[in-house]
Amino acid sequence: MKPGTMPRGPLPRRITRRVTVGGVAIGGGAPVAIQSMTNTDTADVFATAMQCAELARAGSEIVRITVNTREAAAAVPQIRERLLALNLDVPLVGDFHFNGHKLLAEVPACAEALAKLRINPGNVGKGAKRDEQFAAIVEAACRYGKPVRIGVNWGSLDQQLLARIMDENSRRAEPKDAKGIMVEAMVASALESAAQAEALGLPGDAIVLSCKMSGVQDLIAVYRELAARCDYPLHLGLTEAGMGSKGIVASSAALAVLLQEGIGDTIRISLTPEPNGSRSKEVVVAQEILQTMGLRAFVPLVAACPGCGRTTSTTFQELAQDIQAYVREKMPEWQLARTGVETMTLAVMGCVVNGPGESKHASLGISLPGTGEEPVAPVYADGERITTLRGDNIAAEFRNIIDDYVARKYPARNAS
Repeated sequence: MKPGTMPRGPLPRRITRRVTVGGVAIGGGAPVAIQSMTNTDTADVFATAMQCAELARAGSEIVRITVNTREAAAAVPQIRERLLALNLDVPLVGDFHFNGHKLLAEVPACAEALAKLRINPGNVGKGAKRDEQFAAIVEAACRYGKPVRIGVNWGSLDQQLLARIMDENSRRAEPKDAKGIMVEAMVASALESAAQAEALGLPGDAIVLSCKMSGVQDLIAVYRELAARCDYPLHLGLTEAGMGSKGIVASSAALAVLLQEGIGDTIRISLTPEPNGSRSKEVVVAQEILQTMGLRAFVPLVAACPGCGRTTSTTFQELAQDIQAYVREKMPEWQLARTGVETMTLAVMGCVVNGPGESKHASLGISLPGTGEEPVAPVYADGERITTLRGDNIAAEFRNIIDDYVARKYPARNAS
């Protein structure tokens, strides 16, 4: 690459082992997978199954559920059955903390129904019980043929390990600073736990690692180090990202850097839901991160101008919102009937300055009149002007044009 130039796309993906989670491939060159997690009481079979279904339909390819009580463990097979009855074969991951060794032993049907187990080495047990209880969960994974994510979190890091790392650091000729100790402790916890799991018989291609932090720069630093020191697939996520725009921006900033560097095989956007808000919003954000970076395609992207003094009307804003909602609503239907619709691009522009040019660059584009412009809206398909819309029914007419374009442009799935 010439000095001063920038790569045109993400760097090549880091080479990793491939782990299969209920039919979903993680790592080994597979597309970056999207995960989410329920926030219902897992013992409530109906509520949890319905939220799993909501997340799966939104595009979560793996769904994690809390397994914290015997009642929750007993509910897992029933949740799985309800999902299958809805024709949803989404893999379920059991999230175990503190008592996972007991629950898996007491409710073996729970382990059988799960596609993966998640262990946090910082709270699997303390002192002498730590290794014994960790081993019990790993042995259950081996017995039922389940992969394991070893998920380290800074907020629940093994304090004995941290004390050891700090002690070792104090004896160095050039001690690391606090951030360096943090990174080393997180990575050591993940890698030592993975080595311990392999020594207990868990195959290396059944292990996924994560080291979650709540700070953007901290997350980037720890994953860069972890990626350089192992070939396990990595699950990315900024833990406790927060609510609304803060959580979205922080997660996007952290994950985009790592994904651009080829680091990361599966992601979750850990958003705090708005009161009574949908949990599936974090799935949409994950999809949009991957799609805007050119890593995957899920749904047609709608480009729209931000507006300026030339666009005092709200018409283009309302149309952009309408079209974006429309393509998300129609995508499940299109996906079943057509191939490649997710790569379609749409432009809804507000005036003559950039409107025609952006519209020509999209699969379909419409350039609405700005303030003082002639009250017409030219429509472009694949760079060519195909019609001009006028009047009060532009939104409905443009939706019809989109439908016609999809039917004409993208082949039917049953076509030979």
